Amino acid sequence: MPRFTYAFATLAAVTIVTMPSPPANADWPAFLGGKSRAAAENFSPPLKWAPDEGIGWQSELTGHGQSSPVIVGDRIYLTAVEGPMKNNNLVSCHNLVTGDLLWKKSFPSSLLVANNVYTSRAAPTPSADTSGVFAFFESGNLIALSPDGEVLWERDLIKDYGKFVGRFGLGGSIAQLNDQIFIVADNDGPSYIAGFDKKTGKTTWKTDRTSRISWSSPMMVNIEGKKQIVISSSGSVDGYDPANGKLLWSYDNVGGNTVPSTIDAGQGSFLVGASPGRNGEASEGAKESNLLMKIVSSDGSFTPKVVWKSTDATSSFGSPIIYKGHAYYTNRAGVLYCIDAGTGETKYTARLADSNWATPVGVGNHVFFFGKDGRTSIVEAGPKKEILNENRLWKSAGGGGPGGFAGEIQYGVAPTPNGFVVRTGTQLFLIGKP
Repeated sequence: MPRFTYAFATLAAVTIVTMPSPPANADWPAFLGGKSRAAAENFSPPLKWAPDEGIGWQSELTGHGQSSPVIVGDRIYLTAVEGPMKNNNLVSCHNLVTGDLLWKKSFPSSLLVANNVYTSRAAPTPSADTSGVFAFFESGNLIALSPDGEVLWERDLIKDYGKFVGRFGLGGSIAQLNDQIFIVADNDGPSYIAGFDKKTGKTTWKTDRTSRISWSSPMMVNIEGKKQIVISSSGSVDGYDPANGKLLWSYDNVGGNTVPSTIDAGQGSFLVGASPGRNGEASEGAKESNLLMKIVSSDGSFTPKVVWKSTDATSSFGSPIIYKGHAYYTNRAGVLYCIDAGTGETKYTARLADSNWATPVGVGNHVFFFGKDGRTSIVEAGPKKEILNENRLWKSAGGGGPGGFAGEIQYGVAPTPNGFVVRTGTQLFLIGKP
C-alpha cells in the first residue's frame, strides 16, 4: 500500500463456522508477504475479471483503512480507523473462503487527528501468525489479539516514548520473526526502531534514529544466512540486528526514499526506490537512489555496495520488486520501468492503466499491477513489453478529491493460491478463489 496518505471498547463479534484452513504456504502474514518477498510463483490466479465476472465475494468494511490485508490459514486480518478525529482504531477478521466477518474490535485512539484524505488512516499493515494478529496504528497504539479476537496485550507507544509529529501521520508496517515484531517510528518527533516480544508485548530493545519524515516499512532481508532488518527511509538505508537493535551498517548517499520499502532480492541484495516528490523537492537525491544494493560481510562487519543505479526509473507509492530476473519500478504517473536485474539496463518502459499505490506482485509468468482506481494491468514477466490484460474491479467515478485521494483506492493485495484478496478504503474483495 502507499505510505503517503494516513480499558477498550469491544464491538459485537460475529461468529460463523470456519472452513478448513488452506495450506500453510498460502499464508501472506505481513506487509508484502512478510517473508521479504512480493511474489507467489506457484499460485494460479485468474488473468481476467470485471465487476460482474470473476469476483468470489465482496464485503463492506467499517471505517476506513489504507493497510494491506494479511492472511494466516483461513483468516484475513485488517485494520481501519473511524470517527471525525480518527477516534477509534479497528481490528477485524474475515473468513477467507466466504468473506464473512468473524469478529471486529474497537480501541480508543491515543492521538486524535482529523480524519481526512490528507492524513494516513490505518496505514501500517499488521502482521500475524498462528497465535493471532499484531496491529499498529499511527496513534501509537500497538495491540495483540488471538485468532478469535481476544485481546492479549496492549501498548501505548506515545505514552512510553513520545508523541509522533508530522503532517501526514505514520505509514511504516510491522515486520516480524518467530518471537518478535518490529516497528519503525520515523517522524519529526522522537524517531526510533524497536522490537517487541510477541507473547508479552514487552520492549525487547529500542534504538533511536535521527528524526525524519518517512512512510517506508522495515523489511527482513537474509544476509549471509541471517536475517537483518533493513529500512530505507528519507536519506539513509540502514541494517539492524533483530536480536538487539544494533546498527550493523548504513548508506547515506540517497534521497527521496520516503515511501518504497526494500524487498529481499536474494544473495544479500535488495532494491531501493525513490521519487523526486510531488513538487520535485528531492529530484537530485532521487536520481542516485533507484538502485540494487548488496551487503558484503568481512571479518564480522558489513559494507553496503551499489550493484547498479537506474537514472531512468523512479518509485513513488508501490515498492519496486525483482521477479524472474527483472526489476519492476512504477511511479505516480503510472509509468512502468522494466530493468534487467543483473545489469541495471532498462529493457522497456510502459504506461499502465493506473498509477499503482499497492506494490506489484509477481505470480507465475506474470506481474500484476493493482492500479489506484481499480484497474489492474498484467504484464508478461521478462524483457519484452507485453501487457496482457487491464482488468477493472469496479467502475471508476473519476479522480476523486484533492490530489486524487478521495473515492475508492486499491491500497493493498494479498495473493491466494487461486486469486487475490484486495483491500480498498471501505471494501474487501476476493478475486478468483481462495
